[in-house]
Amino acid sequence: MVREKIRVSTRTLQWRCIESRTDSQCLYYGRFILSPLMKGQADTIGIAIRRALLGEMEGTCITRAKSDKIPHEYSTVIGIQESVHEILINLKEIILRSNLYGICEASICVRGPRCITAQDLILPAYVEIVDNTQHIASLTEPIYLCIGLQLERNRGYHITSPNNFENGSYPIDALFMPVRNVNHSIHSYGNGNEKQEILFLEIWTNGSLTPKEALYEASRNLIDLFIPFLHAEEENLHLEDNQYKVSLPLFTFHDRLAQLRKKKMGLKSIFIDQLELPPRIYNCLKKSNIHTLTNLLSQEDLIKIEHFDIEDVNKIFDTLEKDLGIELHKKKLNFTEI
Repeated sequence: MVREKIRVSTRTLQWRCIESRTDSQCLYYGRFILSPLMKGQADTIGIAIRRALLGEMEGTCITRAKSDKIPHEYSTVIGIQESVHEILINLKEIILRSNLYGICEASICVRGPRCITAQDLILPAYVEIVDNTQHIASLTEPIYLCIGLQLERNRGYHITSPNNFENGSYPIDALFMPVRNVNHSIHSYGNGNEKQEILFLEIWTNGSLTPKEALYEASRNLIDLFIPFLHAEEENLHLEDNQYKVSLPLFTFHDRLAQLRKKKMGLKSIFIDQLELPPRIYNCLKKSNIHTLTNLLSQEDLIKIEHFDIEDVNKIFDTLEKDLGIELHKKKLNFTEI
């Protein structure tokens, strides 16, 4: 069956930011439009992108606090104005920005009397605090307070189990979602079959990323989810013994890359998140704003990345050769043959 050509090609779509503001360090706002869309397309895109923004985005939170001097969560400590429970709530509200992969450690070690804020957190180099003024506790006496912290990057909202307390270690409810709210609305214009739509998107974030960055990340996540379906028509469905038994292949990353190369799709559509790189190398690349394979430049440029050495560069080259079959020169990566 020949598919009827549509009047509005996706290549003609244009999007732009029509409003952007910073209400506070922990609240960013952006308003975007996408047009022209055919009737019904705006609602399809709006619902999908809203769910991706609220459910698929990752954030970094403090998920556990530990101190040997704290007997239980609802206790009070002499010399500290807040209860332990209030301190845990304050830690929960601290907003972090990072390229963290998995879990890492942090701490607070201060001597009173003084006010403890987010600025007193001792963090890894790849983790940043959005608002250094966020309050944690007030020390009213010359005591020494040291709290060990666990940081985690994840998505959604994780509620701690009431029985998950052990050896002075207290779990903290984590709101990983960097997007606080999303609204979408539709404006229709034209008559009859010529009717078209404009999609309006409003995005609020917590300051760990801008609404524009959130829109980019959510769009990328949606594309990754649909990549297997791009090649579904090339897969064979096998029926055995006249029974309705369908054998579907596992869509691994390597299989998808092979088909992408076959179709000569641009390397800019392949993100480093999909490569099997060690966490430290991945974090260094992301921190240097290297997100896609086209961002990988020459060996000399890569070696200048902070905390990078020649072994890390060779690891990247080996991964590209293994997964993509790219022929690499000593001086420069050769992307032109793909």
